[in-house]
Amino acid sequence: MAPGSAGPPDNGREGERPMAENGYAGDVSSREAWDMLSRDPNAVLIDVRTDAEWAYVGLPDLRPIAKQPLMLSWQVYPEMAVNSHFADQLRAAGVGQEATLLFICRSGQRSRSAAIQATAAGYGRSYNVSDGFEGPLDEESHRGRKVGWKAAGLPWVQR
Repeated sequence: MAPGSAGPPDNGREGERPMAENGYAGDVSSREAWDMLSRDPNAVLIDVRTDAEWAYVGLPDLRPIAKQPLMLSWQVYPEMAVNSHFADQLRAAGVGQEATLLFICRSGQRSRSAAIQATAAGYGRSYNVSDGFEGPLDEESHRGRKVGWKAAGLPWVQR
């Protein structure tokens, strides 16, 4: 567990929703998200990046655990305005309010906002994948090398 990370809570009360901190269930690393997705058949990875990012940067590949990420942009490209239909689109995609939701973006910022909105919409088990798909820039101004889904060596594909 990353220092300062709320991580997946274990409150010892089966069936009860985790206590929200900072407006959502907490932060998890990409590796922790993979473990949660692998263990929990009802866990869903929601990639909140844009079409352009999915097309040019790549996608988490959940086929090894017989799942697919849900692609649902938090911001609409190219204006990058917040998707005002985000919670409605979650419901329309058939995501149940008791599911464990793991939101991921490039570096953990948009996904945090999405987790907060999902929690406010009644999805109490909304986590932010805080290191994102590519993580922050490294010393050479490249992403995907320090931390994040790619840097952790988790499966991903180019579209």
